[in-house]
Amino acid sequence: MMLRKSILIATACGVAAAFATTLAFGVMYKWVDDNGRVVYGDTPPAGVKAERMGGSVAPADPAAVRDLANKDAEIRKRQQQREEDSTKQEKNLADANLRRTQCQQAIGRNKSLKDDANVYRYNEKGERVYLNAAMREESIAQNQKLMRDLGCTPGIQP
Repeated sequence: MMLRKSILIATACGVAAAFATTLAFGVMYKWVDDNGRVVYGDTPPAGVKAERMGGSVAPADPAAVRDLANKDAEIRKRQQQREEDSTKQEKNLADANLRRTQCQQAIGRNKSLKDDANVYRYNEKGERVYLNAAMREESIAQNQKLMRDLGCTPGIQP
């Protein structure tokens, strides 16, 4: 008796599971046949007004896939733009640091040319050549032109 009851319960559970699986994975329709009876099935007959039942998986929206791909492309584009902006900003910062260093060097050279009594350079042979007044003025003019080209501000100290 117990065995028969267990088999009956197991069979009922199996049928319920099969029905639930059909509802979960397939589309179920409800319609009224020619005799006026309500009929349920996965494909309604042609020419009958069928009502789609809830609980089934709706087919995917084809536009949703395209929208998702577009959003993904936009995200990639924004990430690439951020990387490019970051690289450009780093390059601008490096250029500004180089320009500042060059300005400081030019200001220091001008200060030395104006203030120091014995200013010299080395010639091709490696010998010291002391600058006379004309050579100093020429070097100062070259440094001032370099400073103008670099856009140096007078407030920068060496």
